[in-house]
Amino acid sequence: MSKPPRVDYCQYLLSTPINYKLTHFADPSESFSHDQINRYLAKDRLTPKQVWEHVARDVIQTDDGYILFDDTTVEKPAASEIPLARPQYSGNARKVVNGIGIVTCVYVNPDLDRSWLIDYRIYDKQGDGKTKLDHVEDMLSVLVRVRKVAFSTVLMDSWYAAKRLLVFIESLGKTYYCPMKSNRWVDDSGGKKPYQRIDALAWTPSEQMPGKIVKLHKFPKHHKVKVFRVASQRRTNYVVTNDLSQSDVSATQQASRSRWKIEQLHRESKQLTGLGKCQCRLSRIVRNHISSAFLVWVHLMRKANQTRQTVYQVKHGLLSEYLCQQLKSPALKFKAA
Repeated sequence: MSKPPRVDYCQYLLSTPINYKLTHFADPSESFSHDQINRYLAKDRLTPKQVWEHVARDVIQTDDGYILFDDTTVEKPAASEIPLARPQYSGNARKVVNGIGIVTCVYVNPDLDRSWLIDYRIYDKQGDGKTKLDHVEDMLSVLVRVRKVAFSTVLMDSWYAAKRLLVFIESLGKTYYCPMKSNRWVDDSGGKKPYQRIDALAWTPSEQMPGKIVKLHKFPKHHKVKVFRVASQRRTNYVVTNDLSQSDVSATQQASRSRWKIEQLHRESKQLTGLGKCQCRLSRIVRNHISSAFLVWVHLMRKANQTRQTVYQVKHGLLSEYLCQQLKSPALKFKAA
């Protein structure tokens, strides 16, 4: 029996409809046993770099590109023995759950309305000592200084609106748009009045469209940002940017909407690639599985773009082909009573 290469495991994740267990891969396989697959995943070393190498030729870069950052939690409620799984907050569940945290990075071409997963990091502070902010800074540094990726703007969730990260983005010469939590302290009086919560700011009609200049609490004395009040039927968001020349709340809102693409990545990778379905206990196997799942999502997205379909249509199309085949020549024939 031969050693199962990476492509076979990725092909398995691409092809299987619901069951992503290693035993399910080994049972119908004529080449690999369960032990062989397990040993391969334990010894191989897939990293985020492989995802970039796989997707780099697909990315249509533009100087006006967006870089999106966010994190997702792969829930592992009963996985107390998986080293990477630990209690952490899940935005999807809106509570603390036991799971594996993954910080993802997506490139968006706003002119084409297309996006690509280009990097990720597994959150393992006990293992590498890095926070999620550290991972974002690392990925940004690689994008700018190593890979020379063309982009102008960084979009992220309010959780990442920390002083150190915003200042770091500015040091790279990039623009950011980031929602602020309603209790963030700001000053719009030029130091004449005390700081107040951002949701307590008074807005004149003339400030609704162009936004207003404010100073964020604990930022340098002369450091200013512009804040926009973006209201919808459900809630009001406050979005800040270091682009003081921005004077259109609609443009700010449009840019912020692009963050939804990273949510799509998280949902699709969980539903279509088995991102969170690995039940192995070894950290290296889990890491290799996550890398393989992201490689499969990249492949699905490439095929979807080529065929002008959604990734769901591409994946479910495999089941449609199976159904057509079984209707023509059923393996299990139904007989009337």
